[in-house]
Amino acid sequence: MAGVLDSVNQRTQLVGQNRLELLMFRLNGSQVYGINVFKVKEVLPCPSLSVLPHSNRVVRGVAYIRGRTISILDLSAATGGRPLDDIAKCFIIITEYNNTVQGFLVKGVDRIVNLNWEAIHSPPKGSGREHYLTAVTEVDNKLVEILDVERILAEVSPASASLSEALVSSGKREDALNTVLIVDDSSVARAQIRKCCQSLGFETVVLNDGKQALKHLKGMIADGQSPLDKYILVISDIEMPEMDGYTLTASIKNDPAMTNLHVMLHTSLSGVFNQAMVEKVGADDFLAKFHPDELAKRVLKQLELRQAAA
Repeated sequence: MAGVLDSVNQRTQLVGQNRLELLMFRLNGSQVYGINVFKVKEVLPCPSLSVLPHSNRVVRGVAYIRGRTISILDLSAATGGRPLDDIAKCFIIITEYNNTVQGFLVKGVDRIVNLNWEAIHSPPKGSGREHYLTAVTEVDNKLVEILDVERILAEVSPASASLSEALVSSGKREDALNTVLIVDDSSVARAQIRKCCQSLGFETVVLNDGKQALKHLKGMIADGQSPLDKYILVISDIEMPEMDGYTLTASIKNDPAMTNLHVMLHTSLSGVFNQAMVEKVGADDFLAKFHPDELAKRVLKQLELRQAAA
């Protein structure tokens, strides 16, 4: 355990070629869960918490850590389970998502494993729509469930996905080139981006991971259709099962038939984001989630550039 607690900060900078490091932890029971180490700032034994009156039931309290006050969310309660008990013996995983820092209360932290994104798979289709998973994998012959943290945060503290009136009034797109390809494994993120683009009058095609997206684009080319003739741009998450956004971007940019397709990496990897990696894979743009007006402005700007070039 000490090795995990001591090493997390030193390992958050890993950005590999379609690889990730997964911090495994437990809630109530024996099921193992995972979170990408790249999102983790620190792991600590749970400190004394101050309870906030009238707060969301998932928020167990706040803690003063490293000079800032951080909300502590019970991951078991947030995913429909019973709240964790005896929290003095629990741990908190301090994370940064979407430019915010929060702590997740867990029963215990196991270890860190290094995996290829190809070993990470979407949840089984029979699992329904109400689960809190973005992916599953197997470690030592045991199922590891990777939680949809963006959905959890959206339920605790919903972010507005609405555009300003000035942007909405820009009107419907009448251009032939009016479709945006959205690639994201989080159902919440997909819905947010789709709503933003559709509010501007754009059509959308939505896929769950980089492997699906690349297959879709290559299928278009095989059928004699250029992705550049259909899509104004690709908006892709970075963390996705099967194939991450870095690998998807590099695959697009290395294909002569798609190299000029505009790719925006749109991710909750804020704060520790590796700009050098974005440049290495050839992404055209990067935006931290989720700022609907800024996203809309960049989509409209890309349309203007394509129209000017045409």
